[in-house]
Amino acid sequence: MDGQSCVMIMNEWDIVAARQLGRHAAKELGFGAVDQARITTAISELARNIYHYANGGKIYIDKIEEKEKKGIKITASDHGPGIPDIRKAMEDGFTTSGGLGAGLPGVKRLMDEFYIDSKTGEGTVVQVVKWLR
Repeated sequence: MDGQSCVMIMNEWDIVAARQLGRHAAKELGFGAVDQARITTAISELARNIYHYANGGKIYIDKIEEKEKKGIKITASDHGPGIPDIRKAMEDGFTTSGGLGAGLPGVKRLMDEFYIDSKTGEGTVVQVVKWLR
């Protein structure tokens, strides 16, 4: 499939740009309105985490193809403080910002595949995939 798009996340407008790019890619791939909304919501959560906790990072959006399947892969990458306790961060309702705590567990529910790697003091990478049905 054709290439990768990337959005630097430095301010709130970058979150909007990443959402728009993701929605456009999802629409191009043939995702319906509900899955487009799931994908843009996941991107929004990941980008917001970068903005609030890591003082910047990147959102990569890839159109992917595996065997007979097509999908979209979102990678959120930063060099922030990292997540000290991933298991706790994956609990529903966990929040360090006073928000609703839907964050990472919500992203995991919205997407088909979820991977996270975080090292304290080095940063975090979250990779999620949604497959076209």
